Amino acid sequence: MTTKSSPARRLPLAAMLTATAALLGACNHARDDAMTASIPDDYRLRHPIAVQEAPDSLVVFVGQGRGGLTAEQRAEVMALAQSWLRQGTGAISADVPTGTPNARAAGDSMREIQSLFAAAGVPPHGLTVRNYQPKDPRQMAAIRLSYPKMSATAGPCGVWPDDLGPTIKNKNWFENKPDWNFGCAYQRNMAAMVDNPADLVQPRAETPSYTTRRTALFDKYRKGSSTAITYPEADKAKLSDTGK
Repeated sequence: MTTKSSPARRLPLAAMLTATAALLGACNHARDDAMTASIPDDYRLRHPIAVQEAPDSLVVFVGQGRGGLTAEQRAEVMALAQSWLRQGTGAISADVPTGTPNARAAGDSMREIQSLFAAAGVPPHGLTVRNYQPKDPRQMAAIRLSYPKMSATAGPCGVWPDDLGPTIKNKNWFENKPDWNFGCAYQRNMAAMVDNPADLVQPRAETPSYTTRRTALFDKYRKGSSTAITYPEADKAKLSDTGK
C-alpha cells in the first residue's frame, strides 16, 4: 500500500531546502572573501621586515701544531670586538674545544683573543669562556665566538602556496594580483644590507653641527660678504681649455 504526498506537503519541504541551499551558498561565498582579503597585496605587508635579537658569530680554526692567531684571524677578532662595542646587547660567548688534539693550541689562541679584546676595550665581564667537546671527531674543533645583537630579517622566501599559471586554484591570476613570493627576496636583501636596524623603524637624531664652519659663514653674512665656497684649483682638473 503506497501513499502519495499532497502538493501542500511538498511545498514547505521545497521551500526549506531552497532556503538552506541559499544560506550555505552565502556562507561559502563569505568565507572565500575573508580568505582573499586576509592576504595583503603589498609585498611590504606580505613579507614584513622584523627587527629582533639574533647572534653574530665568528669561527676561529686552530691547528694542532700552531698556537696563536694568524694576521687575518687577528683582524677578524678585532672587527668582532669593535662591532660588539657598537651594537652588542649581551656578553660575548667563547666556546673553546677541550679533549681534542688541538686543545693546547686552542688554549693559546684563546689567550691571544682575550688580549685582543682587552686592547679593543671589551671589559672582563663582557666575555664568557666555556669548554666543549665536538660530537664528530672527524671535524676540526674550532673556537666559536658569538654575541647577541639587534638585526633585521625577512622571509622565509621560496614559499609557493599557489600555482603561477592560469589554473582554477590560482586566484591571483584571474584577479591580476602578484604571487605570494613576489618581493620576498627584495625585503630579505634589504634587511641584510641595512647597517642599523633601528633605521627601518625610526630616523636617527641629528648630529651636532660644525660650529667652526657655521661661525665663519655667519661672520661673512654679517659683513655682507659672499658665503659661497670658492675652489681656486678647480680649473686644473679640466681636461681641455677649448671654448675659453
